[in-house]
Amino acid sequence: MHRLFRNFTASIIVLFVLGALFLLENHPNISTIFGGVALFLIGMEYMENGFKAFSGSLLEKILERFTNNTPKAIFTGFIVTAIIQSSSLVSIIVISFLSAELMGLTSAVGVIFGSNIGTTATAWLVSAFGLKIKISAYAMPMIVLGIFIPLFLKSGSWKGIASILIGLGIIFLGIGYMKEGFETLKEGLDLAQYAIAGYTGIFVYVLIGAAATVIIQSSSATMAIIITALATGQIEYANALALAIGANIGTTVTAALGSLKSNENGKRLAVAHFIFNLTTAVIAILFIYQLAELVDRLAVMLGIGVENYAMKLSLFHTIFNVIGVLAVSPFIHPLVSFLNTLFIPKGATKGKPKYLDDAALALPSTALSAIVMETKHLYENAVDIIAHGLNLKKKNLLSSMDLDEVIEDVYTHGSFDIDEFYNHWIKGIYGEIIDFSTKAQANMPTDYIEELYKLKLASRDIVEAIKDTKHLQKNLLIYTNSSNPYIREQYNDIRKGLAELLRTINTIATTEEEDVIMLLLSKAKVHAKRYDIVTNGTLDKLIRKGLITKKMATSLMNDSDYAYNISQKLIAMAEILFIDIRSDLKKLNEEMSVSDEEVEELMKG
Repeated sequence: MHRLFRNFTASIIVLFVLGALFLLENHPNISTIFGGVALFLIGMEYMENGFKAFSGSLLEKILERFTNNTPKAIFTGFIVTAIIQSSSLVSIIVISFLSAELMGLTSAVGVIFGSNIGTTATAWLVSAFGLKIKISAYAMPMIVLGIFIPLFLKSGSWKGIASILIGLGIIFLGIGYMKEGFETLKEGLDLAQYAIAGYTGIFVYVLIGAAATVIIQSSSATMAIIITALATGQIEYANALALAIGANIGTTVTAALGSLKSNENGKRLAVAHFIFNLTTAVIAILFIYQLAELVDRLAVMLGIGVENYAMKLSLFHTIFNVIGVLAVSPFIHPLVSFLNTLFIPKGATKGKPKYLDDAALALPSTALSAIVMETKHLYENAVDIIAHGLNLKKKNLLSSMDLDEVIEDVYTHGSFDIDEFYNHWIKGIYGEIIDFSTKAQANMPTDYIEELYKLKLASRDIVEAIKDTKHLQKNLLIYTNSSNPYIREQYNDIRKGLAELLRTINTIATTEEEDVIMLLLSKAKVHAKRYDIVTNGTLDKLIRKGLITKKMATSLMNDSDYAYNISQKLIAMAEILFIDIRSDLKKLNEEMSVSDEEVEELMKG
């Protein structure tokens, strides 16, 4: 599939380049249009980076807080995209939230639906301002101001504002060049003479619009070209409507290509985007004449001139996207149910990372959340191995069964190969956590890097607890089956103590009350001291009374140390993963640039 998309895109680009070379040779002025498109795309990139730096935490907070139901998700996607003029940035944040499980697929689909309406703001910007005033005259002052701001104001927010100003200035320049290019081109080549009437023309221009968007990789840039060409009379109004529909379809190819390296939810989101845009396009094509008539009536009501085709095209673009949302959103839950049947991982996934998707690297918060989730996944796998190594059944361990009964219900299959399961279930995930952490660290502020370091320690503690379990396992299997009741009792006490600890950590992991968590952890630390059988006199008593042999005593002393190390590593891990990180993440969220009340006021406004 990846190769098919790549070959398809490459073929279109080759044809486009050949066509462009032909046009440039015969009509040199067309280079002005290409230059305008290039400037427009560069400006969009600057604006996206600027908004990411200036209001990244605000965008995250809005998308996390106001997407808990479908209408709110759609509205949030619309308003955020309309303001920041970047559906790709919204998509990046949504996919990163999905990867870190900070957002459900239903909410993500809703945001993408709303984002489609938000992208129509670009068309309004170009048609309402870019063509009515000499917008390029404002470009240079904005670019100069954007360049000078970082020289005096060094904070990240001001740098973001500077990048937004530079981006807007470059976009204005691009619109000016495109307008000038089409006006000059008309003197030597009138593209309107190639207009095609009827549904044949509609289908042809839909394909052209889709192909242009695939090549340019931006529906906003495609719409800017269409509007400037329409305003200068280079294309017919009916054909421009079809081009706008095609631009919507073209974005689905871009989204599909972008999702190829994403995780399962990223791919599902791309499919949802494709279904939505295709459905919207089909509705728009089937009812294009009725929609055009609706636009004419609304244009009169809104005071848009009869021959102001650029503004009418923007209105058409908005209307058919809104109709698409109204048509598809009632079926969003069945759609998500269908999406969840797609891209099911084949084969065993227990030993593979579940949350370390590169999409989560887009933001420090989602990268950190992904590592937290993956470390918990690592611990879940470790519990399986440690429980087996202690000859305990995990289902009993995590139930309400009495601990004496838990240690009595043993496996009968003999030795459990910890090395084999470590290699299959732990080693790969641990390596991926370290690798992902290294990538994430490159774009993280100091506060986040400190949390990242704690998570690395937690992962290391999990791995070392498994290795100590391996050392403990050999003698444990021997002496729990010994005919000597005293040594058997000591090793069963070790099993019982570690079983109690694992059960306590499971309770800590599922409890939100901080005072309960601290109490449980304190008890676990006290109980861990039971393994110091030299200090508490247990070993001396057993030897003095001749209850165990010297060999048994040596083994018991060493294995008690292993048990103590296991308990210490697991307690340290639990303290980081379920207490420190949880409270530190809460603190980092509280230190975001805006409060919940401010966000609510912004959304109301």
